[in-house]
Amino acid sequence: MPYFDTHTHLTDDRYQDDREALLASLPERGLLYALDVACDIKDFPKTRALTATYPHIFGAYGVHPHYAAEVPENYLALVQKAIESDPKARALGEIGLDYYYDFAPKDAQKRIFSEQLDLAKAMHLPVILHVRDAFGDSMEILRQHRNGLFGVMHCFSGSAETAKECLELGLHIAFGGAVTFKNAKKPIEAAAVVPLDRLLLETDCPYMTPVPYRGKRNDPSFIPLIAEALAKVHGISAEELMCITADNAKKLFSIE
Repeated sequence: MPYFDTHTHLTDDRYQDDREALLASLPERGLLYALDVACDIKDFPKTRALTATYPHIFGAYGVHPHYAAEVPENYLALVQKAIESDPKARALGEIGLDYYYDFAPKDAQKRIFSEQLDLAKAMHLPVILHVRDAFGDSMEILRQHRNGLFGVMHCFSGSAETAKECLELGLHIAFGGAVTFKNAKKPIEAAAVVPLDRLLLETDCPYMTPVPYRGKRNDPSFIPLIAEALAKVHGISAEELMCITADNAKKLFSIE
């Protein structure tokens, strides 16, 4: 059953030795499409090269909160240019807040987040949202930008109640390898409240490798393992869940 991996970082150095072979093999292993997410301005050309080379790879461009303190003054113009110059760009992101690491001041993160939300709305693009240990401030900013907001909560780590509010804001919610971990109670509870038509699958590769391969490099071929865990929550087969979530992703990212 074909599947859609809605969040990858395939330009990461961990694919340096076998990237070409891996990406060429993925359609034979079930991948329909993957969205490669460029999180830093210096990585924009790398993602653009992938989308130009592989028919099954689409792109997203944005400034991750880790880099909020080091962006140039014209960073918004650079994000817009990257998106407009790639005919396969389908989202702005990943953007958001990350208070788990202290890589950028909170005020800088919040400003960059808000400015990119405004740009996404002006460009009529879905956003890919990164929120880690920062749901309070993130939800406040999202409420302020709710008019015209659409996109996906990537690698969702919040509560079931927060998931419900994200749904009310019009967002999709994506889950990755964490739903396969032994301590997956919280993400499983959140996944249970997400209706099938708002659910997405992702690997966040090369990170967050699902069980039983945890500790190894992740890649899109592990999506069926994530689907199996989520299918149990919703009482359907993994094949059906992969089909539904692929359709959801195609609609969200305007891929026919």
